Amino acid sequence: MILVYKFFRESFLFAINALRTNKLRTILTLSGVTIGIFSIISVFTLIDFLEKQVRESIESLGNNVVYIQKWPWTPPEGESEYPWWRYMNRQVPSLDDYQQIKRRSQIAEATSYVMSSQKLLQHEDNSYDNVAVMGVSDGFDAIWTFEIADGRYFSPYEANSGMAVAIIGADIANELFEGNDPIGKRVKMMGRKLMVIGVIQRQGSDIFGNSLDKNMIIPVKYARTLFNLRSESVNPMILVKAKEGYSSDDMVDELTGVMRAIRRIKPSGDNDFALNRISLIQKNFDSLFDFIDWAGWFIGGFSILVGGFGIANIMFVSVKERTRIIGIQKALGAKRKFIRMQFLIESTVLSLLGGLAGLLIIFGIALAIALIAETEMALTLLNVLKGIGISTVIGIVSGYIPAWKASKMDPVEAINSL
Repeated sequence: MILVYKFFRESFLFAINALRTNKLRTILTLSGVTIGIFSIISVFTLIDFLEKQVRESIESLGNNVVYIQKWPWTPPEGESEYPWWRYMNRQVPSLDDYQQIKRRSQIAEATSYVMSSQKLLQHEDNSYDNVAVMGVSDGFDAIWTFEIADGRYFSPYEANSGMAVAIIGADIANELFEGNDPIGKRVKMMGRKLMVIGVIQRQGSDIFGNSLDKNMIIPVKYARTLFNLRSESVNPMILVKAKEGYSSDDMVDELTGVMRAIRRIKPSGDNDFALNRISLIQKNFDSLFDFIDWAGWFIGGFSILVGGFGIANIMFVSVKERTRIIGIQKALGAKRKFIRMQFLIESTVLSLLGGLAGLLIIFGIALAIALIAETEMALTLLNVLKGIGISTVIGIVSGYIPAWKASKMDPVEAINSL
């Protein structure tokens, strides 16, 4: 064990000394590997950041929530074309459908009817346009993740009686009330006045732009006095969340039977409703990120290849310059593996230094972006290990042939070489 340690230590020190002796050559070679590692790991870092943002945005919508709507989110399984003409004459989900599902479902933890529309809000002299007004039934707060910063949520009486009350997003509260307490005050919409009873804690927008900061939530039984809930323009849907221990697949299976019974669809008839779930979006994004990941390897691979050729070229020059030294070492009893190892360590150290420089640049850029844009972009441990691993492999592969050539030299010819 001690002999092995001494062998690697001497080989490493010999390699470091060779790199110090030829500083300019070392720097030029390092730049190729640095650019290569920077290219490939920066792509992976960006992909990881985007994938994390997308997955968090998708998961915020609920992994075990089924959305009953008129239009499906994706083409039917096994088809690449979206057959929109099949869905045009479907009915939109109704409040009656919602009530029937609540009564019939055995595995639903929470069910809520939701509609939405863009409207102008006013308070005294202030106004806020394009507010996403959401009419919701009871159960919405058990399905959609949000917190009330000020005030409270609807009481069962307010929700069931359809009182003119509202819960507003943080952006609306700031714009209309300018820092004043909005609780108990009234906002005007479509000529009607609604009392503000709560303010949603600021969420910020996800990668899809989803946020309740610009939304106002009202009881659906009040919303139906303002909007036509049978119109597709208000995007009516029913949200159903499965109980603990049940998957979205279980929920879909049950809801298919329940909705077919509610709509009285014959056994041979096609569904006239869509059961959408987050897993449908996740599958599409998984395929997309797999493709981008391969593209990252392909793009970065060219840079790495250039860096590898640079190391191999430098190592051939290094072997040529040290031919006499190699001859003397072999004449003094140095074995082939020692000669081979000292050049392999030199090429590996060279490649690792370039790789670490590339990782350091990426770390600095990621840190700067995270501080300036207030995001969670960071160089992950996995990507650091990838960078070190790729650098090591490139160093070994690039230096092997020059190292093998050096180890095969005849000591007499090597000493007498010019």
